[in-house]
Amino acid sequence: MHLTLRAGTPVDAEVCGRICYEAFKTINEAHQFPPDLPSVEVGIGLMSMLLNHPGFYKVVAEVDGRAVGSNFLDERSTISGIGPITVDPSVQNLQIGRRLMRDVLERTSKRGAPGVRLMQSAFHSRSLCLYAKLGFESREPISVFQGPALGIAIDGIQVRPAEEHDLAACNQLCRKVHGHDRSGELKDSIQHETATVAERNGRLTGYTSSMAYFGHTVGETNDDVKALIASAKEFGGPGILVPTRNGELFRWCLERGLKVVYPMTLMTIGLYNEPAGAWMPSVLY
Repeated sequence: MHLTLRAGTPVDAEVCGRICYEAFKTINEAHQFPPDLPSVEVGIGLMSMLLNHPGFYKVVAEVDGRAVGSNFLDERSTISGIGPITVDPSVQNLQIGRRLMRDVLERTSKRGAPGVRLMQSAFHSRSLCLYAKLGFESREPISVFQGPALGIAIDGIQVRPAEEHDLAACNQLCRKVHGHDRSGELKDSIQHETATVAERNGRLTGYTSSMAYFGHTVGETNDDVKALIASAKEFGGPGILVPTRNGELFRWCLERGLKVVYPMTLMTIGLYNEPAGAWMPSVLY
């Protein structure tokens, strides 16, 4: 086997999209969980978006000239987020995933990024062991929730679409809760009109980049995050990611009919602060 790594380009979208779909479908169904992606077409669309986005580093693995996997690194903000990493099921267990992971970690080291993070499917023990061997620390158990839109409001909290002028206040809130901001991806979300903010007495107290698998949420209190969840018209992708240790928020979601789809684990290398507020990660971190 002759394995090489190269930069990913937009023309890789179809083959990488098919691999992404098949890889997640295979591992999820083996553990009796629903696939992350509903179709090959969605996988191709996801890969097309990532491969065309200038804020992501892209790497493709080839065996004897055939693409067999890919990995991505979100470089839009202070902390880098890894994923999705996928390898063709027909060539699993040949250390291709390890090579793809080492490549993006070398990239973060060269760039001097203060930290790098990822979300790991907790039922996938092989990836857990690989990431631990590469130096990742397990920081937080996460539960993916999905269900119908709640269509309710939280007393005293108003939710509205985020605008460009909200960026500074959102960044300040994120720094207060996490010790860093996620300005780059939030800016993208505001431009794509998926971000919303929560306000109490005219003061911004929470925001979400999108109430979806790839969206993150920050709030001063659980009520701020609840208001953002409650106002969402839908929960995009497999669902929203709720820190399992936040018992109040976890139970609130259950009591309103949302159901746990599967467990994940937030893993980190480098800068990490125990959050000082309410929050929900994206599938990247």
